[in-house]
Amino acid sequence: MSSSVSGRCERTICRCSSRLRNDLATQAWSRTLPPDYTVEMMRRRYWDRDFSYRRDDGIFVIEVKDTAEAAGTASYSEVIDRMEAAWGIAVDQRFWGSGVAHDAGDALLRFLFEELGLRVVRLYTQTENERAVAAFRKLGFREAVRVPLAIFKGGRHADNLSMDILREEWYAIHPHLEDRMIDPFR
Repeated sequence: MSSSVSGRCERTICRCSSRLRNDLATQAWSRTLPPDYTVEMMRRRYWDRDFSYRRDDGIFVIEVKDTAEAAGTASYSEVIDRMEAAWGIAVDQRFWGSGVAHDAGDALLRFLFEELGLRVVRLYTQTENERAVAAFRKLGFREAVRVPLAIFKGGRHADNLSMDILREEWYAIHPHLEDRMIDPFR
């Protein structure tokens, strides 16, 4: 990979990520209000690894096929070998309802199940983010844990949700794909 390509990707991810992290409509997890994430902070987090010392995570730009415009980011982290990972997606409001989140989410799930061989993928959101919860359900995620009133956003409390999808559940909604993973416990 040429350095100009990786540099372009780095700048695109950092700009897109900082923009979405500072948008309260797409960000429920900000530790500062108002959020003040900068491009430099995102660069340090994802490229210099100032905030994460693990090498088992990834972040990707979601691009619109026709225009190559950055629509959001998709990421995974906290991978436990061949067992589980946390999954995240953030999409710019201009692209809500366009299907890019679903396509990107499904592509990332396919990678996590087929290439990394994971058994379960988890995500964290909150009940006030109804569009996201509905989108995650459409991808096959289901509620696993609910922590009542754990989030305070926009002057209201919301429940914190952990949602997950198991490998066999994902393959069940994709019957055209074959799970080639050998399960040593069966």
